[in-house]
Amino acid sequence: MEAPRREEKPNPLRAANFCSRLFFWWLNPLFVTGHKRKLEEDDMYKVLAEDSSERVGQELQWYWDKEVQKAKEEARTPHLTKAIILCYWKSYLALGLFTLIEETLKVIQPVFLGKIINYFESFDPLDTAALNFAYGYAAALSVCTLILAITHHLYFYHVQRAGMKLRVAMCHMIYRKALRLSNTALRKTTIGQIVNLLSNDVNKFDQVTIFLHFLWAGPLQAIAVTVLLWIEIGPSCLAGMAILIILLPLQTCIGRLFSSLRSRTAAFTDVRIRTMNEVIAGMRIIKMYAWEKSFSELVSSIRRKEISMVLKSSYLRGLNLASFFVASKITVFLTFMTYVLLGNVISASRVFVAVSLYGAVRLTVTLFFPAAVERASEAMISIRRIKNFLILDEVSQFNLQLENSNENILLHVQDLTCYWDKSLEIPTLQQLSFTVRPGELLAVIGPVGAGKSSLLSAVLGELPKDKGLMDVRGRIAYVSQQPWVFPGTVRSNILFGREYEKEKYEKVLKVCALKKDMGLLEDGDLTMIGDRGATLSGGQKARVNLARAVYQDADIYLLDDPLSAVDAEVSRHLFEKCIYQALHQKISILVTHQLQYLHAVNQILILKEGKMVGKGTYSEFLSSGIDFASLLKKNEEVEQSPIPGISTMKLARNRTFSQSSVWSQDSLVQSQKDGAIEQPPTEPLVTALPEESRSEGKINFKIYRKYFAAGANYFVIFILLLLNILAQVAYVLQDWWLSYWSNQQEKLNVTSHGNNGINETRHLDLSLYLGIYAGLTVATVLFGIVRSLLVFTVLVNAGQTLHNKMFQSLLKAPVLFFDRNPIGRILNRFSKDIGHLDDLLPLTILDFIQTLLQIFGVVAVAVAVIPWILIPLVPLCILFIFLRRYFLDTARDIKRLESTTRSPVFSHLSTSLQGLWTIRAFKAEQRFQELFDAHQDLHSEAWFLFLTTSRWFAVRLDAICAIFVIVVAFGSLLLAKTLDAGQVGLALSYAITLMGMFQWGVRQSAEVENLMISVERVMEYTELEKEAPWESNKRPPAEWPSQGVIAFENVNFTYSLDGPLVLRHLSVLIRSKEKEPILFTGTMRKNLDPFNEYTDEELWNVLEEVQLKEAVEELPDKMETQLAESGSNFSVGQRQLVCLARAVLKKNQILIIDEATANVDPRTDELIQKTIREKFAQCTVLTIAHRLNTIIDSDKIMVTTVYQGG
Repeated sequence: MEAPRREEKPNPLRAANFCSRLFFWWLNPLFVTGHKRKLEEDDMYKVLAEDSSERVGQELQWYWDKEVQKAKEEARTPHLTKAIILCYWKSYLALGLFTLIEETLKVIQPVFLGKIINYFESFDPLDTAALNFAYGYAAALSVCTLILAITHHLYFYHVQRAGMKLRVAMCHMIYRKALRLSNTALRKTTIGQIVNLLSNDVNKFDQVTIFLHFLWAGPLQAIAVTVLLWIEIGPSCLAGMAILIILLPLQTCIGRLFSSLRSRTAAFTDVRIRTMNEVIAGMRIIKMYAWEKSFSELVSSIRRKEISMVLKSSYLRGLNLASFFVASKITVFLTFMTYVLLGNVISASRVFVAVSLYGAVRLTVTLFFPAAVERASEAMISIRRIKNFLILDEVSQFNLQLENSNENILLHVQDLTCYWDKSLEIPTLQQLSFTVRPGELLAVIGPVGAGKSSLLSAVLGELPKDKGLMDVRGRIAYVSQQPWVFPGTVRSNILFGREYEKEKYEKVLKVCALKKDMGLLEDGDLTMIGDRGATLSGGQKARVNLARAVYQDADIYLLDDPLSAVDAEVSRHLFEKCIYQALHQKISILVTHQLQYLHAVNQILILKEGKMVGKGTYSEFLSSGIDFASLLKKNEEVEQSPIPGISTMKLARNRTFSQSSVWSQDSLVQSQKDGAIEQPPTEPLVTALPEESRSEGKINFKIYRKYFAAGANYFVIFILLLLNILAQVAYVLQDWWLSYWSNQQEKLNVTSHGNNGINETRHLDLSLYLGIYAGLTVATVLFGIVRSLLVFTVLVNAGQTLHNKMFQSLLKAPVLFFDRNPIGRILNRFSKDIGHLDDLLPLTILDFIQTLLQIFGVVAVAVAVIPWILIPLVPLCILFIFLRRYFLDTARDIKRLESTTRSPVFSHLSTSLQGLWTIRAFKAEQRFQELFDAHQDLHSEAWFLFLTTSRWFAVRLDAICAIFVIVVAFGSLLLAKTLDAGQVGLALSYAITLMGMFQWGVRQSAEVENLMISVERVMEYTELEKEAPWESNKRPPAEWPSQGVIAFENVNFTYSLDGPLVLRHLSVLIRSKEKEPILFTGTMRKNLDPFNEYTDEELWNVLEEVQLKEAVEELPDKMETQLAESGSNFSVGQRQLVCLARAVLKKNQILIIDEATANVDPRTDELIQKTIREKFAQCTVLTIAHRLNTIIDSDKIMVTTVYQGG
């Protein structure tokens, strides 16, 4: 809960001078550190003020609020895009200038190139003036190259930072909205969807800003190039441009198709992740019912649908990349075919100026422009999804809470009627009236689903009021029914943002029976509670929740059944010391089933089906002889109703990310008066959740081998390699043939001057030359396309294989694994890492292979033309290899920091959503928002370094390329005597393309390595420790077990090899681990009978036996009603009954009941006990309970206590 505290290092960019900003020198100290040792969070620089989450978030929020206001006045839906544009257009427009300079230089470069080649065509060793001009052009070419190298990276850095700001601002707004969502709105969304907005949708903004400017730069540059080409080779240029123009709509169509596939894939991914979420959360139950196989079929069927979509979109991407690879070849081919067929003579300067100009425009037209369209349309989809989320209803802040005026603290309710869901005719609460004054304690009792928790939610303002009057004056403290803790220390969970006052704090610990527990925890109250509160038992969590409320010192206390998670002894302590004494001056409403305390309360409210059946004092009820007596006969506790946290709603409360306590359900233990020891967490190992492992150093070659092997066998991979090499050879040969052709033509022109035979010779070789040229072009195109599709097939297949392996391995992992690893961490492997394997990795690997081969091609051509180039080339290569290694030392750490600092952002969001009501009741929204901003800023620090370090590297890489271009340009002039124009043209035009390409290739190689971290993480989960095999070789006879006999002889038991003993020398007892009623999303039928093994009649009978038939019959689709995520449209009591029904249906010989009736009222409890006696008469039944009457008719009773040593 505390913000991540650490030493903030001031950002050196603040004080950097112009040169330092230009070349990113201010990062040098960081690289030195990164080279020496592993970078840690403390090495990161503080976020710049203008990038801080709070600042950018509030800025965009202001524009959005204005837009919402305006939309309301104009009676339309608000447009998020408008708010974004208004907020960022000025700063973003300025960056367009960079684009303009860059694209202009790219068009001018080929002109200088042409002039240099001209010098070679009309080479005269004696003409010094021409030579000087040539040197001038070479110098101009070099200057262009250098300027390009610098501006390009400054531009990229600024647009990526703009993207980061937009993303951070969006996240800020999404979180802010999540804290304000009304419960109707929460029913329309799930934690999974909100996390998805935060993890996937906002990432589109990082990419869209990079390309957006090319929407106008692309067409402009195309026009400029066409004009220059026209001057150079006349109308033939139109043939080439036509191809590029045709490619545009084609690529746009592919882009459109791609985004529709993307959104369909996203829908499947959502479903898969939601299912995974439930599988991981309900892993205990799945293992206990041996449902692993059926769930694995469920997940793999969803995954198959998803993969078929992924493959389709991958093929589209492959075609897109291939078209990019071959576009320039086809354009040049068509241009010169038209040119020679029109009877023109081919010449080196014309050929290579055209090749270079096409090269320049090709990038923009076939890559950046379509990318801009595609990214913009993807961003629009994301913006729409985020907008739909941002316009959901907010909770109305109705209770104006009085801070100090004690005299009129009051809670007055009159004729209150409320609906959770207006579409259901029956109101949740009907015509309720009561008044509670300071110093009074009101107990609310009633059977399952009576609306007791709903009554509290109405007071909190979570359940909207339909009719009636509600007057709440005073500050509210709320204790939810399912205890909520957030990651942080126990103390921060109790203080919840208040100042620490030792005396008061100690007193609170004492009345909440937490003193002993604090002594038992390793670091006392400074023990960290992890993602799932991994070190506290259910009872301890419940008491921490109570302590949090008591410490707040509020005026009105809403206590939702705080006594059901603890045993009788502790329960009495909490009631007497805490509720009765510590809160005696407050207004308190206690929802409870512990009827033995009713004599001590001021008034009692009995609810049934949302109506008030009785209100009065204990003695009034006794004398009136209302049906109360039958409730009172069972002098014990009762039920829980629609969940506190998020009642009857889809928000998977406490199911999605929090599996209740980890060890303690198994150890609810008899405990002593003042301190209620429940079994101390038996696993010191988990006190702080183990850090997520960050692998260090390079990615092992073995991982690449395994990854490719997962996709195809070695023969296919060999074919793949061959295809790649052939594609590249054809690519270079096609250009080489042009240069050869123009040289032959040159010689021809020289020899046949004044000779009449010119025409004949020219026609002679035209069909031959053109034929070979066409053949090479076709080969290039074919190889290019086949290679793309094959790479995608192999790699997507690898992703599929690895996903299945990982999931199988996860299902076979022991339960302890799920206790030690928070859901978020496991889910991250299935969402983000598998997402990378499906989406980014195949694309990046193909791109890398393509670029790498082209770089080899460029260098090979240059060396073939001017062998001397090898002399400067060798030191340049050595420099490059050193640079790359030096850069990766730091970059790898930064990338890893970036992914580890991202997790807290998500877990903070999901924790907040689970404790939403508590946060709102305590008015802690602002503090949680600040915390979220702190987590975001930490991630921004890593992201900012990720952007700037890659630019630092890129500037230096392009400097190496620029030197290479300069060497080729001046080298060819020095060796002018021995070279012909065609060779120089080929070498120089290739060298120019090296600029962006080399840099891109290296970036992609680093990117491949980064993305391989995902493969590594997935592989790590394919090799988890396994539990015993699901099916043993020695299979019992079919009729086994005929009777349920369980024998334990002197058993010692620990949860992990190095954990303390939990059972010592135990004979004849078994312990279960099923406490929380877990339901899965799907129909009621699916929950009872996931694999359709029973008839309808059997299902209705079993529902009748557990008293649920009526409740299910009232549902709109009866048995086919969809249960919300984690079944939250049922109250907790009802969910436990569904779980019991599941057990009755299975007719197993051994039934283990772990607190199965803790949350139902005495009457239902009695019926259930009766059902158990009748239905399970032939079975061995083990009951774990805190209520004596639940176990009173058992044959044997066993009491366990904490082992105190000795």
